[in-house]
Amino acid sequence: MPEALKPVGWIASSKKELLALPAEAQRDIGHALYWAQLGGKHIDAKPLQGFGGAGVLEIVAIHDGDAYRAVYTVRFAEIVYVLYCFQKKSKSGIATPKGEIELIKSRLRRAEEEYTKWQKNQK
Repeated sequence: MPEALKPVGWIASSKKELLALPAEAQRDIGHALYWAQLGGKHIDAKPLQGFGGAGVLEIVAIHDGDAYRAVYTVRFAEIVYVLYCFQKKSKSGIATPKGEIELIKSRLRRAEEEYTKWQKNQK
């Protein structure tokens, strides 16, 4: 019998950000999130550097020469939190710009707060 899907939590405007991406990018990111909900890791999901391990992952969807990214965390046993979705616009290198890393760190802290509240409501 398949394991139950973990719910997806949306931090800040991450759901709105995802829905603003092209349909093809939404589909690819959604597929990777589905794997995370099952407790697995999509083949294209990679740990985001600077977050100490595989708890914060990034999926990159490439369509029509543009790169779209979604960052999510699987640090919490019962829920997958989507932290940020965006189009990578920088033409110089593949690194995520520092301002976006700071935004992701801030949203990760918010996810930790949301998780604590969520756990209390589950009891």
